Amino acid sequence: MNIPTMADKAAEGKTPEYLFWVGCAGSYDARYQRVTRAFAKILIQMEIDFAVLGPEETCNGDPAKRAGNEFLFQMQAMQNIEVMNMYEVKKIITACPHCFNTLKNEYPALGGDYEVIHHSTFLQSLIHEGRIKMKEGGSFKGKKITYHDSCYIGRANGIYEAPRQVLEALDADLTEMKRCRTKGLCCGAGGAQMFKEAEKGNREINVERTEEALGTGAQTIAVACPFCMTMMADGVKHFEKEEEVKVLDLAEILAEDME
Repeated sequence: MNIPTMADKAAEGKTPEYLFWVGCAGSYDARYQRVTRAFAKILIQMEIDFAVLGPEETCNGDPAKRAGNEFLFQMQAMQNIEVMNMYEVKKIITACPHCFNTLKNEYPALGGDYEVIHHSTFLQSLIHEGRIKMKEGGSFKGKKITYHDSCYIGRANGIYEAPRQVLEALDADLTEMKRCRTKGLCCGAGGAQMFKEAEKGNREINVERTEEALGTGAQTIAVACPFCMTMMADGVKHFEKEEEVKVLDLAEILAEDME
């Protein structure tokens, strides 16, 4: 897709307005790479001045911190801060709520003070400004969509309306789960749970959450987080509904129906 890196821009004597922080999932997870491409496609189409760190980007440190390894987290954070400050980064956009929360709320104490924007908020602002326009009678028009609140953009940072307003631009039938917004149920992967086996119990959290989503009758489960996407997609597979119900990120949904 010919995405410029911060190093490329620096070599030209330029500083892009935004750093697109891709994140580990967006870089390495085959499914979430499609979200990265969809969001980058939107940024390019909207002529947003952005770049990525490319090979200079490393994990933000969230999994280490949530798992209790503060020392490793600070090592990872300091390395990233040093690189971003070298490039005089001021604004960061990311599609990962875990990256968003860590960069926004935990990097300032270590010398990394940036304006950090989650992609749901950024996409909503582009729609609100009239820059993103949707096709008449797009592929989601009139279809039932339910949105799963990510813990780290929802309860942790109070972002509830932006992702819903993105979906409302589709003229789709947004159907809420009983547990949503401040009472939303975690997908089961936060707090470094993504990287370990679940504790013993009667039921997996993602199975329970997916059952709620399927109970709305929605044909699309919209998410805004790579961990949520994995857990909800696994839940859909558990119920053998992969053909009828799709789990899609907000960026993929918009990219499909933009003019």
